This record gives sequence, C-alpha cells and structure tokens, in this order.
Amino acid sequence: MIEVRGLTKQYGTPSRAHGSSAVRAVDDLTFDVQPGKVTGFLGPNGAGKSTTMRMLLGLDRPTAGSALVGGRPFARLGEPLRAAGALLDAQAVHPGRSGRDHLRVAARANGIPLRRVDAVIEQVGLGAAAKRRVKGYSLGMRQRLGIAGALLGDPAVLLFDEPMNGLDLDGVRWVRALVRRLADEGRTVLLSSHLMSEMEQTADHLVIIGRGRLIADAPITEVMGGQHANRRVRVRTPSPDDLAGALLRRGFRVHPTGDGDLLVEGAPAETVGDVALELGVAVHRLAEQTSSLEEVYLGLTGDSVQYGATEPAELTGQGVR
Repeated sequence: MIEVRGLTKQYGTPSRAHGSSAVRAVDDLTFDVQPGKVTGFLGPNGAGKSTTMRMLLGLDRPTAGSALVGGRPFARLGEPLRAAGALLDAQAVHPGRSGRDHLRVAARANGIPLRRVDAVIEQVGLGAAAKRRVKGYSLGMRQRLGIAGALLGDPAVLLFDEPMNGLDLDGVRWVRALVRRLADEGRTVLLSSHLMSEMEQTADHLVIIGRGRLIADAPITEVMGGQHANRRVRVRTPSPDDLAGALLRRGFRVHPTGDGDLLVEGAPAETVGDVALELGVAVHRLAEQTSSLEEVYLGLTGDSVQYGATEPAELTGQGVR
C-alpha cells in the first residue's frame, strides 16, 4: 500500500521584509492507495501531482509529512525496483543507448536477472526496436520503454505519470488493459492522466488535488454521483414546444439541443414520460444521461486552475491578431 500523511513540499522561504517568496507545491496531503485497485491521480497543471510522485520515490524530500511504500520510505527499501516501479518522464533516457541496453543497466544495478529484460521488452511490444538507439524512438516508443522499466522488477507497486502521452489509439487501449490487469493481480497502481475518458473506463478510485491540497478521495462511482454530477433526461418528440412548456410549468429546466431533442434537468425519465402522456404527445426517444467524469472533474477543480488561458473573445480590440 501507498500511504501519504500530511505531505508538504515548499520551495523557497518566507520573508517578512519582502513578503513571502515560498511556494507550496504540495500542502498537507493525506491519502492511501490500496492494492487491487487502479487509483486515478487527477488535478490541473501545477496541482502537485508530479511532485507528490517524486516524493513517493525519494527523488524530492518533503518539507513535512511522509510518503511510504509498503510501510517504509522508498529510499530505505532494500530492493527498490522489486518493490515499486515508476514511469515519471519518458524522456529521461540516455539517447545513445539502445532500448535493451537501457533496461540491462537498470537490471544489473538492481540485481534483476537479465532474462527479465527480454520478457518486459516483449510485454510492451518493443521487440523489433529493442536494439535501436533511443534517440530514434518516437514519444510513444519511449513511453513503452518507460513502462518496461517500471515492470522490470515485477513490483507490487506501480506509479505511472501520463503513460498514455504520445501513444496512438492501439497504445492507449493497451495501457488501459495493462493497468487493469496489474490491479486485478493484486498490485497497487497509481495512475496520473489528463485523459478523462480513459480514466473513467479504468480507475476504481480517484484522488483529486488542486493547488497542492486534497479535493476528493473516493471511489469513482461516488465522485461521479456527487454534488457536481448533473443528471439529465434527453427526450425527442414531434411536439417539443408543447412538452417543453408543460415541463417548465412544473418547475423543471428545459434546454433545446441542436438536433431537435430536449434536455430536461431536475426530472427523472419516468416523470418526463408521464407529462408527455398527459399531454397526449408522442415520444420517439427518452433516455437518462449522467455527467461524464470530465464534467464532474471540471466542477470540482474549477477554483484550483492556476494556468488558465484567456478566451479569444476577450482579446478583441487589444491588438492581438
């Protein structure tokens, strides 16, 4: 299990004379990552996800708190690659080495049999490129090599930071199946990604942070059923004006869509159907819809976005073309 308790990382030091120059990348963060589950680790850019992962792996030292893997700091593990594997930066590879040599160096440094190198190369689909120098690899190939490095020690704990970045559709589906299988084997999987559709299909549990602080720590079903979820009914009828008027009079919110349907908020499908029956209007389609993970996530993190772009309309008349 991964255990994070009061984890804090501050860069710089406060100054009374000139104001504070300190930046808290991670602020009193506490959560667990359980074995047998895929835990999605979400947050806007600059939220502190990568910094948290680096502290878990002993690459950054916490200002306060602790980050434990299997009950111990990663730096104190006797055989770290056998305990935890990680992909944090697919570009952090010597470009002059071949993919196989990169993995062989890691295996020798950690007492891992060299036969394991060929096994993970085949597992990630890099067999045809294993002897080529990494500088000729695409980003997707480097991602696969990084995943191979994470799997090298056959660890019980795995941390993946944006593993789908640069992968084609087939590669994305492969990563989805891989992390699902690893969790089903009883391993602990922490997965950071901005691909909400993939996270919705893959994760069992979500840890969401913003500006270094915890926003949500719950099963994905609970997050998607929370206060930021929006349940709607989509209905199609040849008498949309009549049905919309009747629903509005009952206090429900109704929005026409571009394809002729009505979106009804605040009423279950049964109620919409009953209102249509009372009016004597035909219904050609009636279906309940729930918010996607992307919509719920944006609702949860809206106040935590540090790097938001200005809408193009706001630039009109300011000399921007």
